[in-house]
Amino acid sequence: MNYKHFILLICLVTLSSCKQDSYLNKIEGKQINISDSLQADKTIEAFIKPYREHVNANLDSVLAYAVNTLSKSDGEYNTAIGNMMADAVFEQANPIFKSRTGHDIDMVLLNHGGIRAIISKGNVTSRTAYEVMPFDNSVVVVELKGQQVKELLDYLVRAKRAHPISKLKITLDKDTLLQSAFINDKPIDLNTSYFVATNDYLYNGGDRMNFFKTNDSLYVLDYKVRNVLIDYFSETDTLRPVIDDRFIQLKN
Repeated sequence: MNYKHFILLICLVTLSSCKQDSYLNKIEGKQINISDSLQADKTIEAFIKPYREHVNANLDSVLAYAVNTLSKSDGEYNTAIGNMMADAVFEQANPIFKSRTGHDIDMVLLNHGGIRAIISKGNVTSRTAYEVMPFDNSVVVVELKGQQVKELLDYLVRAKRAHPISKLKITLDKDTLLQSAFINDKPIDLNTSYFVATNDYLYNGGDRMNFFKTNDSLYVLDYKVRNVLIDYFSETDTLRPVIDDRFIQLKN
């Protein structure tokens, strides 16, 4: 080995022995408040503009007309908007369920808190459906035994709230005790099973509706409640839902 090679070898060994591993041990950041003071990126704005205009055009297309303003606070035990939503789920989902199973949906139960906006008198659009139902909850059908249906009734009687229902009729006496309950105008038979349409949030225990978890079968329709409303609006043209006698309390 000549002198130059020896010097090069010594340098390489020295550099290798001096090498140290580096580790990330601190991350610093700062809060940036998002407000109108931030300058928009004109390039990004130009890129998304046609997409935004297309989405807004679809959302603002008129699907139906509401004769009156509909609010979930309009009734004590049932509301016009809640009745409409539950009826819409039955009308739109039942044909799908029957084509797949050969059975009809017996009743519908949704949750009062799931109604997130009013429907104002006037034109009803796809945006209206997104405002009323901003969540991606989907329709499911659960086969419940008579005992679970009784637990469902007990829950509604205790809640004393206008949870949207369809094909179910409940009457409370003057002391708010259950007087009668019917599904499709027939007394509930505790020895049979019923197909109950609801949303996946409630099926998974939302609003403490735990009776849905003890079921015989679950059918997932891959149909969002929001899309149910959009389809219902498109087919109905003029919305005239009313508060009726599907859940009432007798005063005498």
